[in-house]
Amino acid sequence: MNFTVSSSMLSSRLQTISRVINSKNTIPVLDCILFELEGNRLTLTASDPENTLNTSIEVVDCSEDFSFAISSKILIDSLKEISEQPLRFEVKKDTLEITIYYQNGKYSLVGQNADEYPGAAVLGEGAVAINVPTKVLSSGISCSLFATADDEVRPVMCGVYFDFTPESITLVASDGHKLVRCRDYSVTGAEKSAFILPKKPATLLKNLLGKEEQESVSIEFDGRFAIFDMGDYKLVCRLFDGRYPNYNSVIPQNNPHKLTVDRASLISTLRRVAIFSSQVSLIKLHIEDNKVVISAQDTDFSTSAEESIACSYEGASMNIGFRASFLIDILNNTPGQDVIIELADPSRAGVIVPAEQVDKQELLMLLMPMMLTE
Repeated sequence: MNFTVSSSMLSSRLQTISRVINSKNTIPVLDCILFELEGNRLTLTASDPENTLNTSIEVVDCSEDFSFAISSKILIDSLKEISEQPLRFEVKKDTLEITIYYQNGKYSLVGQNADEYPGAAVLGEGAVAINVPTKVLSSGISCSLFATADDEVRPVMCGVYFDFTPESITLVASDGHKLVRCRDYSVTGAEKSAFILPKKPATLLKNLLGKEEQESVSIEFDGRFAIFDMGDYKLVCRLFDGRYPNYNSVIPQNNPHKLTVDRASLISTLRRVAIFSSQVSLIKLHIEDNKVVISAQDTDFSTSAEESIACSYEGASMNIGFRASFLIDILNNTPGQDVIIELADPSRAGVIVPAEQVDKQELLMLLMPMMLTE
């Protein structure tokens, strides 16, 4: 069985889909990439026990339909060193001996039986289907993914929550200290439905969507699995089983104190001052009319820092503490030049929103405060 394929195209697609493969697998065949030839179409598949990612490319001179698996590491590492040129695969069906011919040489290796490779999950009856613009999905995942938890006790918090309603799509992530809610009114569902996407497939999606030119992504899901069809790539993943907390109930609704400040200036100041904080990374914000004073100290080493930046503030003078690393993460994932920090009192969560929202989008981030010692 023979076929010819572009080296650069094959190498690029293999590197992309191989990100789904675990570093250690209990099933040896999952260290491999599955090759499935049908006509002049080659489908490449990579899997772990929970996720399957595949892509298709054109080949020429394919002698017959056939399937086999090849070690991903050996194949990817060897193809990295080959410049753009045709690769000729020759596969012996009975022994699975594979020879790859290129311009000045050849590689010889042994494949594995394709029948040993696990098949992708199939959705059950009653699956929900919806098309989401690529930009909307990419923006929502990029803004929320950093806020997911690493908590084995509460696995539902370790993923991104997709909440579809007839009015909007909302993506939510929270680790109990910070929360992100990204709502877009340009996408609507026929009925109310939801699922929790684990962090690994969400990360894979984030990377894939940055490369996609297709205008929309087809999403199908039932209670156990979801399929994301992006045109060049298709991701099938197992969803978290469980009920996501009522995220709207933890967002303070009445926040009379509003601080408007340049986002980049605030990030720079936080990074400088946080160097002098203790290991818990506590920083204090003293807010008054036209400035916010940011300070930190480490009593164990007798170090401290204080810096003020201009702002616009509506409300009474206030001292509030936050974990610097969490606040910096939130600001780094908030678009726009200025941000608004809405506060109620030093014991309640601060709400952070961009000063100018994207059209038909409503982005809100929340950060729990830390107790100040003085």
